[in-house]
Amino acid sequence: MAPSGPDFSTGLCPETRTTITCNRPQQTITRFGYDGPMTVPRPIVILGSGYTGHWIYELAQQQSLPILASSRHPETRLPDVAPDARIRFDLMDPSSWAGLPSQADLIWAFPATPLEQVQLFARHYCLPSLRLVVLGSTSAYDRADPTAQELPPWIDETSVINVDLPRVQGEEYLRTHHGGIILRVAGIYGPNRNPVQWIRQGRVGPSTKFVNLIHVEDLAQLCLLALKCGQPGDSYNISDGHPRRWAEICAEVSRRWGIVSPRQADHSEPGKRIRNQKVIAQFSYTFRHPDLYPALQSLNMEPGP
Repeated sequence: MAPSGPDFSTGLCPETRTTITCNRPQQTITRFGYDGPMTVPRPIVILGSGYTGHWIYELAQQQSLPILASSRHPETRLPDVAPDARIRFDLMDPSSWAGLPSQADLIWAFPATPLEQVQLFARHYCLPSLRLVVLGSTSAYDRADPTAQELPPWIDETSVINVDLPRVQGEEYLRTHHGGIILRVAGIYGPNRNPVQWIRQGRVGPSTKFVNLIHVEDLAQLCLLALKCGQPGDSYNISDGHPRRWAEICAEVSRRWGIVSPRQADHSEPGKRIRNQKVIAQFSYTFRHPDLYPALQSLNMEPGP
């Protein structure tokens, strides 16, 4: 039986105020630093500042939000972050946790494993009055299905997740015990993560498998919106809402740029089709990159690294 604690099903916590800034029923939710006029905004800390974390940090700076980035090796891994905005954080090293601000909202941007360490850290730091956004993966919906159809059914947030996966166990612990707002993220693409290059390098080929994608710029926007609009203890699918077969993408890439994957056609996996209507409705969000092909056109016009 789960230990007693705050009830995150209602979004209530010790410090509250009423908000109707998001497109969901008016409710009383956790107060957090930058929602509305406040004299001392509460900082945001990115736990694990990799590819996505970099974009979140840059976007938060553009919006004048108080943002800090963490890494196990901040001096070498965060060269573009101001020294006073870098934090050393290592989930496996409890001595590093003291470097986190005592009152900060968190964006957890790395796999929530191992479970025992996730639990230890969350009990130490994740207070009910703080907001917690956890980046998960749509792989949470991966399940062995011997009856898989060629056209897989649509998956939304009510679909069954695979709780045997270690990452999902950590996410579910943070969601149910600490009000974590879980973002189940599709495949991330963007600058320096170009699906056209994946095809050129043979990392993917003309399979009939469906793939779900999200541009990193949209993902960063939605991470910050989740702090503001997300319901504690809830989950949201993060995808552009347009699943495509890799065979279709490969054919379009070949037509536009003459690039062909060295891989052979594969018909072994159906993949998934992810719905994203919930996050669009509750966050009142309009995608900046709703269509993969114009986004790829822009990426392929950029100079190489």
